[in-house]
Amino acid sequence: MYYPEEVIEEVRSRSDIVAVVSARVRLSKRGSDYWGCCPFHNEKTPSFKVSPSRQMYHCFGCGAGGNVISFLMAYDNSSFQEALEQLAGAAGITLPQREQSESEKQEESLRTRLLEINAEAARRFFYQLREAQGEQGRKYLEGRGLSRETMRRFGLGYAVPEQKSLFEYLRSKGFREEDIQSAGLARIRERGASDMFRERVIYPIMDRRSRVIGFGGRLLGPGEPKYLNSPQTPVFDKRRNLYGLHLARASRRGYFILCEGYMDVIALHQAGFDCAVATLGTALTPEQTALLKRYTTKIILTYDSDAAGVKAAMRAIPLLLDEGIEVKVLNMRPYKDPDECIVHEGAEAFEERIAKADNYFLYQTDVWKQAYDLQDPTERTAYHRKLAEELSRFDDRLERDNYLASVCARQGIAEAPLREMMDRIGNRRAGQPKPAPADPDGDVSEEQLQLKQTRADGGLVAAEQTLLAWACSSGLSAGQLSSLLREEDFRAELHRAIFRRILADREAGRKTVPAALVSACLENEEEARQTAAVFTHALPEDLSAQERERILTENLRRLRRRSLDEALREAAGDPVRMQKIIREMKELPRLTVAGEKP
Repeated sequence: MYYPEEVIEEVRSRSDIVAVVSARVRLSKRGSDYWGCCPFHNEKTPSFKVSPSRQMYHCFGCGAGGNVISFLMAYDNSSFQEALEQLAGAAGITLPQREQSESEKQEESLRTRLLEINAEAARRFFYQLREAQGEQGRKYLEGRGLSRETMRRFGLGYAVPEQKSLFEYLRSKGFREEDIQSAGLARIRERGASDMFRERVIYPIMDRRSRVIGFGGRLLGPGEPKYLNSPQTPVFDKRRNLYGLHLARASRRGYFILCEGYMDVIALHQAGFDCAVATLGTALTPEQTALLKRYTTKIILTYDSDAAGVKAAMRAIPLLLDEGIEVKVLNMRPYKDPDECIVHEGAEAFEERIAKADNYFLYQTDVWKQAYDLQDPTERTAYHRKLAEELSRFDDRLERDNYLASVCARQGIAEAPLREMMDRIGNRRAGQPKPAPADPDGDVSEEQLQLKQTRADGGLVAAEQTLLAWACSSGLSAGQLSSLLREEDFRAELHRAIFRRILADREAGRKTVPAALVSACLENEEEARQTAAVFTHALPEDLSAQERERILTENLRRLRRRSLDEALREAAGDPVRMQKIIREMKELPRLTVAGEKP
C-alpha cells in the first residue's frame, strides 16, 4: 500500500517517540534527552539516546538509529505498513485506503470470517482442556512437563472425541456451514458433518500478528495420523508460516532456534529460549526462509538427531545460506530432539550446547562421511575428493584456507594433499565464468562503502555529520549556506542528498525536519540508520557561541581542504584551473562560520 509523504509525515509528527520507546524500553531523562540500554544489542551501560526535540533515537554502541516509525519496525520486526498503521491508530489518524475490486472485497470478507471462526474455535479448545472432559489432554501435557502458564501462553487446547462437537458449537455462534468447512475445521458430506480434530491435544497456529490461522492436533487415542494440521485455507499456508513466530519475533537473543515440532518450540520457550520456531509438518521452504530473514541473520538448527532429522537439516542449510543467514547446527546426542534434551539436562546445559553449536560446513563434513567406508582406500579417497570439491566452492581464498584447516583438523586429514586436490579441482573450473570477487567489506551497499572510506579518512565523516546537523538547524538562507558549504564538500552520496534536501527546503521556505528525512528512506534500513546518525552529531546546546564557531569553522575548513585537494589532483595538466584552486586554498584561513546559534 502506497501512502503519500504528507500522510506519513502527519503520522510521524503526531507520534511522540519518547512515549512509544518508553513503553518498551526503560528510559531516564538526562538534560533534554532520554537514555536507556539499547533494545537492539546487549549492554549494561546505557548508550541508547532518544531525542524529543529531533524525534529520533540513536545507539552509540551498535549504531541503530531512526525515527518513531523505524523504531517500531526494528523493535517489533514489523513492516513499514504495519508500523505506520499501528501509529496511525494510536494517533487517531485514518489512513487512506485504495478502492478494492468486488472480488477483493469478497476475498477480504472471507478471510475476516475465517479468522473469526478460528479465534472462536481456539477459545472452545482452550476451555475444553480445562474442563472435566479435557482431563486426558491435561495429563498428557503435564506429563510432558508443561506448566499451566506455558499452556496458557501458547493457547493449548483439547478436542473432545464426539463427532461434531465443534461444528455444532460454531453453528450455535452463527457461523455458516460452508465457512466452517472452508476454515478446515469440519468435513460436510451427505451423511452430515464431522469435526476435523477429535480426541486430540490442540496447538493453535498463529501468524506473526498473533491471529489464529490454523491448528495442529496430536492424537491421544489409537489411530492415524498421530499429528494432523489444518489444510491450506485462504488464511493458512503451511509453507509461508512458522510455529511460534508470534512470540519469537520479540526475542532479543540475536538468533532463532529452528525446530521440527510444536513440543520442541514450547519446551524451549518454557526453558527461557524465547527465540524457538518450527516448520509446520514440512521440510523448510524458501518462503519460510525468506520469512526468517525478516527477523534474524543467525539460525541454530535443532532438528531431530535421527536420520530423518539429519536429512532435513542438510536440505535446510543451503536454503538458509542462499538468504544470507548464518547457520549453526546443535548436537543433541544422545537425545533425539530439543524437548528430550531439555527434560534430561535442563536449560543451563542446553545453553552450553548452543555455545558449542557446529559450524554448518563442519557438520556437513560429518554427514557426508557416513556415506563412505573409510576403511576402503578407494572410498576414503572418494570422501576426500568430496571434501575438496566442496571446499573449492568458497570464492574467498582466506575463507577457503580457514575451512580447509578446520576440516583437516576435524577429520584427521593431512592438509597438503587435500589442498593439492582442491587446487586441481579449482583449476578445472578456471575456464568457467567466475563470480565477482568477494567484497572484503562483506555484502554491503555502495553507500556503506563510501561511508566506511570516509571513516578511514581522518574521521571526516564526523565533520560531515556535524555540519549537516548544523545546516539543518541553522537560520541561514539557502544562499548563505551555499556560500559556506558546497555539495562536493561531502564525500558520501547520502550526505550530499541530505544537503540538497536542506537547500531545497530553505528555497521553499520550509523547515527541514530530521525525523522526516528518515521517513523518506525507511525502505533502505542502512540508509535510514545513517541518516539518523547524522543528527546525533549536532553540537551540544550548552556550548558557548565562541566554542560553536571554532568547532564548525574547523570542520568546514577540513572538508573544504579535502575537496580542494581532490580537485587539484583532477586538474593536473590544466594550469588555469589549477591556479584557481590554489587561490581558493589561500583563502581557506578566511573561511569561517560566525554568529550562529543552535
